[in-house]
Amino acid sequence: MKKLIFILLNLLSTVTYVQAAEEISFRAEAPEAVVSGQQFQVQYIINDRASERDFRAPEFTGFDVLFGPAYMQSINSSFGAGGSRSEINVTFTYTLMAGDEGTYNIAPATIKVKGKQYTSNPLVVKVLKADKVSDETGEAATSTQQVGRGKSFLVLQLSKRKVYEQEAIQATLKLYFNENVSSITSADFPTFEGFAIQELEQPKEGYKPTLETYNDRNYQSVVLKKWVLFPQHSGKLEIGNSKIGIAVQVPRPRTQIRSIFDDMFESYQTVNREVSSGAVSVDVEPLPFGKPASYMNAVGKYTISSSISSTHVKANEAVTVKLVIKGTGNLKYVKTPEIKFPDDFETYDPNVDVVSVPTSAGLQGEKVVEYTVIPRFGGNFTIPGVEFSYFDTESKSYKTLTTESYELTVEKGKDDGENAAVSNFSNKEALKLLGQDIRYIDVKPMKVSKEPHLIFGTLGYWLFYFIPALLFAVFVFIYRKQARENADIALMRTKKANKVATRRLKLAGKYLKEHQKELFYDEVMKATWGYLSDKLSIPISELTKDNVEAELEKYGVDSDSIRRFMDILNTCEFARYAPVQSETAMDDLYAETVKAIGKMESTVKK
Repeated sequence: MKKLIFILLNLLSTVTYVQAAEEISFRAEAPEAVVSGQQFQVQYIINDRASERDFRAPEFTGFDVLFGPAYMQSINSSFGAGGSRSEINVTFTYTLMAGDEGTYNIAPATIKVKGKQYTSNPLVVKVLKADKVSDETGEAATSTQQVGRGKSFLVLQLSKRKVYEQEAIQATLKLYFNENVSSITSADFPTFEGFAIQELEQPKEGYKPTLETYNDRNYQSVVLKKWVLFPQHSGKLEIGNSKIGIAVQVPRPRTQIRSIFDDMFESYQTVNREVSSGAVSVDVEPLPFGKPASYMNAVGKYTISSSISSTHVKANEAVTVKLVIKGTGNLKYVKTPEIKFPDDFETYDPNVDVVSVPTSAGLQGEKVVEYTVIPRFGGNFTIPGVEFSYFDTESKSYKTLTTESYELTVEKGKDDGENAAVSNFSNKEALKLLGQDIRYIDVKPMKVSKEPHLIFGTLGYWLFYFIPALLFAVFVFIYRKQARENADIALMRTKKANKVATRRLKLAGKYLKEHQKELFYDEVMKATWGYLSDKLSIPISELTKDNVEAELEKYGVDSDSIRRFMDILNTCEFARYAPVQSETAMDDLYAETVKAIGKMESTVKK
């Protein structure tokens, strides 16, 4: 009986609900944009038990409240070896109707939980005006319907069309659609000849579709890519055309023979289309005349500061002068300022480190330059400041900044004087910055005695000649064999194709476990394209889906394997731009890729 009670207590302990040990969060959610006259919902969510009487909603100025708050409590449970774990979410939902066109701010809501008050985030909702087009029964239609093909089109938007050399431009590639786009089947991004580019990092969950007005009509829009561009020379620079393939779900044509279900359910079919943005030009002006001598190829907004490790040292001790350039602009392409040190100082190449993040205004961050010098003689020296000039895009003028100068006192060291002046090479022993890793030869008199020892004719004497000769012969044999194999580049690539693909897929598996969607799909695509390139001896730059299909058919690969590779490539291309992909889909793609490459290994023999 006691044993039975013990078992029951253990079972009860494993199914006890435990509130997740997370900090309480209270957040508000609403669409970023809605159309005038459209109904939408605003939700307030807290991850703890809460009652309606403790909830205080803000004023919804500019909107009509149709219903709310609707109260809902949900419990999400998970089970593990240590028992069950649950998370409680309480949601307060308001149904609103959008009023006049404009941008409206919704103040935060408040709630009390366990005697403590929590405040949600504020919201900004943009109300768009209704489409200036007639309904399906009307006659009028705007020219927007003629943009691109059908009801989807591609646009490359530039933050500026007229700039100076090296001035940052943000380029955004957007897909607009008001039909059921199910996937992106292919993508050909623009060429940026004459520009240095930095791609803006996408959110981990991808860009979400939002409602947006374009040419007086409302569309769903999704950002595919964002770049920061830096024009490298003046003149009219053209950004090439962008093209993407999309799969659209459209109603099937109705047949003459109809059933009762035809009126109840709509049947759809997939239609593939290609939309393009067209080329876009940018007018780039040369920088104004009168560049200062200290101009460092910097365009944007910058500051500069300096510091010195010490102003009082001994001869042969290292001194470090640091320059820090901070700002926003073409930071990576800014030249390194030079410090004019006294002639008696031994100087070394500066250590340069650039840390920057691409933003819509350019590269934001800092460039750190460290100069290390060694004064070889005692005395008082002046290390002058540096001038740093840049072109300010706001004022459209050159700005010059100057760092402070430093007075350096150098005491005479024990190695200072005649020995220090012999040559730079005789002074390396004083470079204490290296941690005394250079040791010098002892020049004191040495006593050498000669001890007779005969080895001629012994076994060691003959082995001394025989063993190197044998090793040399083995080396020559192996080297020649390796050289013959390396000469056949196609053979080497084919042999290593599976190894390279396996290594990439291992990395993709790591990203899969870490739920890094974009990196996972990118690595699977690289593994697939790289494997096909190596296995079929076709450079990646010349690979297309058409010539891959033709080459695989040439080697007798069955149609099922060819279809698998095409599906893998299409899935990867679409997933890089799709807002959400399930974990199951990623697992299936990984397994399908491993299976396709494995089957290919047993099919293509080359």
